[in-house]
Amino acid sequence: MTNKRITIIDGHPDPDRGRFIHALSDSYGAGAEAAGHEVRRIDIANLHFGLISTRSDWETGSPPKDIADAQDVIAWADHMVILYPLWLGDVPALLKGFFEQALRPGFAFQPHKGSLPEKRLAGRTAHIVVTMGMPAIFYRFFFGAHSVRSLERNILNFVGIKPVSRSLIGNIETNAAHRDKWLRTMNERGAAAH
Repeated sequence: MTNKRITIIDGHPDPDRGRFIHALSDSYGAGAEAAGHEVRRIDIANLHFGLISTRSDWETGSPPKDIADAQDVIAWADHMVILYPLWLGDVPALLKGFFEQALRPGFAFQPHKGSLPEKRLAGRTAHIVVTMGMPAIFYRFFFGAHSVRSLERNILNFVGIKPVSRSLIGNIETNAAHRDKWLRTMNERGAAAH
């Protein structure tokens, strides 16, 4: 197996290290590094940036320093792992704001008049990991896993990142054994760069 350059995007907006998303990110990273992969991280909770409120800022504005640094880490990667807790059925607002800042025209894609945009992040793959209190099967089939599908189709695929795999982790508050199983699973997936 060829070693990969992996960027972990820890999308939990709370910097409290007791959050399960942070533990999953750490476990994935440890497994990847133990297998010889190079790992870099973007911790959304530790970044400083404002939200984009105008089209001109998004199209021609300069990204804040933390976002420019994150763009370098994204551009460096072969594979990205995006982890977030399900909040009100969707990605946390801070993570969405991060994607709006980081995946700007000129970096993630290049618009062309009269044709489809150039996908500047093509050739990269991704794995989306979502935690939730409800059973994952309920989120997948009753709610259609809409936040995951939107992130995959409307953001990642739009800029050329595919294929995208998914891990939906439900019932995270059930018991420690359930969480430990998922920590081991993320460690194994890190080792496999999956």
